[in-house]
Amino acid sequence: MTVLRWAARTSAARLRVAPTALRARTLATASSEKLSQTALYDFHLKNGAKMVPFAGYSMPLSYGDVGAVASHHHVRNSVGLFDVGHMVQSNFRGATASAFLEWLTPSSLSSLTPYSSTLSVLLNERGGIIDDTVITKHADDAFYVVTNAGRRERDLAWFAPKVEEWNASERAQAGKVEHEVLEGWGLLALQGPEAAKYLQALTAFDLQALTFGRSAFVPIEGFNLHVARGGYTGEDGFEISIPPSQTVEVAEVLAKPPVQLTGLGARDSLRLEAGMCLYGQDLDEDTSPVEAGLTWVIGKDRRETGDFIGAEGVRKHLKDGPPRRRVGMIVEGAPARQGAKILTPSSNELIGTVTSGIPSPTLGKNIAMGYVQSGWHKKGTEVVVEVRNKPRPAVLTPMPFVKPRYYRGA
Repeated sequence: MTVLRWAARTSAARLRVAPTALRARTLATASSEKLSQTALYDFHLKNGAKMVPFAGYSMPLSYGDVGAVASHHHVRNSVGLFDVGHMVQSNFRGATASAFLEWLTPSSLSSLTPYSSTLSVLLNERGGIIDDTVITKHADDAFYVVTNAGRRERDLAWFAPKVEEWNASERAQAGKVEHEVLEGWGLLALQGPEAAKYLQALTAFDLQALTFGRSAFVPIEGFNLHVARGGYTGEDGFEISIPPSQTVEVAEVLAKPPVQLTGLGARDSLRLEAGMCLYGQDLDEDTSPVEAGLTWVIGKDRRETGDFIGAEGVRKHLKDGPPRRRVGMIVEGAPARQGAKILTPSSNELIGTVTSGIPSPTLGKNIAMGYVQSGWHKKGTEVVVEVRNKPRPAVLTPMPFVKPRYYRGA
């Protein structure tokens, strides 16, 4: 990933408004109910965090006088630490846990090796995405699953009856499934090209053996923690699950120079540069994994015969092609935000909608993600994006916008 600087003062000024746009979105999604707090709420305040509502939680937008763009660059060039303890962590156990999760998702989980993981999706009966999730297989009868905080109520209300239905069926003859939510557990993401070097100094465990998508229980300064190599930034890094009583202590161990505490402002720009979706903007229950460009999460052995919820709708899109497709684009002149219309360049016909957009701190260009009608999704296609009622030229561009630097082995 190359790091390019803005060449013009006007571009830099546009970059500085990105956190404001995120703040507006988070405030708009906040409910009238009291916001939840992660175990690190007081830790954030002590470190000068500016807190905002996000997915039902009070979360740090930024820290002190370090802006979102400076934090973004620090993660791309060094290492940042994110509190992602608002995410829902669960364990699914039982002799038929693998088969159960293959019923809830289209992924091939039985073929995973122990302590490996995959991105997956929970599907409704129509094949729409209830949530995206990361599933880690510890053993054939034990899985660790992380889902989105903003979908907590929907996901848990989906899991409970499905577990009950499964356990009452003939499929559970070999053993029932249990679902445990890890309430109050911490989750920290250490991200950036210096993450492995920093973490290695805190453990005797050889992190070179932990490649992207793998996890292990790792001793860190006297704590035995579940550490998964991966993350939401496109950089090398780790997501560390922590028991409630240890979360603050572990955060204090990890939050030392060169590590910089990093908030939602930088997290949003980093994930979009990495071409990653944000549920509620880029994914929803009316979007299939095929439309979303997530066909790869559907196991090849399951596309024609897999018995999973929503299979009929998914197979229709696989066979006939989806009516629309998720695309990336570079927009000239001004950044396109969520909801901006995507039009044909000649007749101004509506062909799609932007779902996420920012001025990219790394590239010095305005990048966006959205959905367009099939047939208009080819890379290099020229379109028009309506930004503040003005037409802006745009070109469809491959994602991720910034090349990932995941660690896949020496």
